[in-house]
Amino acid sequence: MTPTLRKTRIIATLGPASETPERLRELMLAGTNIFRLNMSHANHDSVRRVVPIIRKIAEELGLIVGILMDTQGPAVRTGDLPSKLQLNVGDILEFTVRGAASEEVYSVNVNYDGLIDDISEGDVMLVDNGVLHLKVLSKKNNRIRCEVLTPGPLGSRRHINLPGVRVNLPPLTEKDIADVAVGCELGVDFIALSFCREAGDILEMKRVIAENKGTARVIAKIEDQCAVRFINEIIEATDAVMIARGDLGIECPMEELPIIQRRIMKKAIQLGRPVIVATHLLESMIENPVPTRAEITDVANAVFEQADAIMLSGETTVGKYPVECVRVMDRVARRIERSGHASYAKQTESENARQKTARSGVALANSLPHSGLAVFTRHGFMVDYASQLRPEMAPVFAITSSDVVARQLILNWGTYPIVHPVNDGPETVIKEIEAHLLKKSLLHKGNHLIVMSDVIENEEHVDLIQLRKI
Repeated sequence: MTPTLRKTRIIATLGPASETPERLRELMLAGTNIFRLNMSHANHDSVRRVVPIIRKIAEELGLIVGILMDTQGPAVRTGDLPSKLQLNVGDILEFTVRGAASEEVYSVNVNYDGLIDDISEGDVMLVDNGVLHLKVLSKKNNRIRCEVLTPGPLGSRRHINLPGVRVNLPPLTEKDIADVAVGCELGVDFIALSFCREAGDILEMKRVIAENKGTARVIAKIEDQCAVRFINEIIEATDAVMIARGDLGIECPMEELPIIQRRIMKKAIQLGRPVIVATHLLESMIENPVPTRAEITDVANAVFEQADAIMLSGETTVGKYPVECVRVMDRVARRIERSGHASYAKQTESENARQKTARSGVALANSLPHSGLAVFTRHGFMVDYASQLRPEMAPVFAITSSDVVARQLILNWGTYPIVHPVNDGPETVIKEIEAHLLKKSLLHKGNHLIVMSDVIENEEHVDLIQLRKI
């Protein structure tokens, strides 16, 4: 069995440092599996330009590469300022809504009119990734009067976090809906819902995708205390989950963040939802050619816990070493995957007959060294089940005739999609897949191949497991 297959996926966010054709090619060759379009910064013209380029380069390289559109979400932000405000401890800063005028020396408007209704006296507001802490002293006449608790500059359009405060923003803004429409038009493979707060938000996103005749799988971004409170319901409703540790680490006490990350990871794996660990994984490499040792350990922990994917943000959007970041992740992931794992998948429960069939196939693969799993799939569900169980050694080869399904399955841990027509007889197709695996050195002569497939008999699907020797 070749040791070169990496089970953990790498997601790279596109930006000025990474969106040229030459750099995209380098990133793919370095090991990028999915490219993220951050709609907080990207516009429709840039998205329409870059998506076909990604598809074309991936086809030229013979790679399956997914595209993730990340919506901006209903974020609460400050408005524009003519210049930065230099705030000191004890200063008074007033936030205004609905066009109210302020008489304070320091003031700024907010994009969310309902803020004055949602917030209460004594609440703490965190601004600009938690750099500024402010305590609400009073609210009156569409003005929220706050005392500065920590010093720092305040610029335009800074994000406001409200730990423990339930805001009544809609799950999707008008901008999000317009962005999703473009994503569906271009056939992106995943759409992430920012600031997801409850299962109903996921259902609304799925409704909008369906209205636009899209096929994208939905990723719930966990970014605040409300989402943590309803995490089980969110994971059950979504197709995948992202632990967005930037805002989450601001919204929750920092000492709780590792516990929350582990809890989400464990639950997502147990319920069979791909899970992504994001934010600050290699933050120092935005400026430096090598990561800190703490960052290496952070990446290693995510791989050890068998996250489906690890994600780069600023490192590949504006960083000086985007390709090197992917190479570091690739190198660390491959090494840690050989050293053991957290075994969260052992606590999964098989609910339906197809899940039990997948469990049987994975158990057989685990009992045979130097084996592989070939799963024939129409929509990807059987592959989802097999990946959820985290086979000990055997890679999951997902055989599908659909490019869309193949790209969606590239997020799944340990899964290697192969697009192949399945119109010929089953024996012919299996022989062709065996030849393909041999040619690519993905399996060798004498290895075992466990084949999971379904056939149609009397208009009913029948799941089959075969044990073959290459």
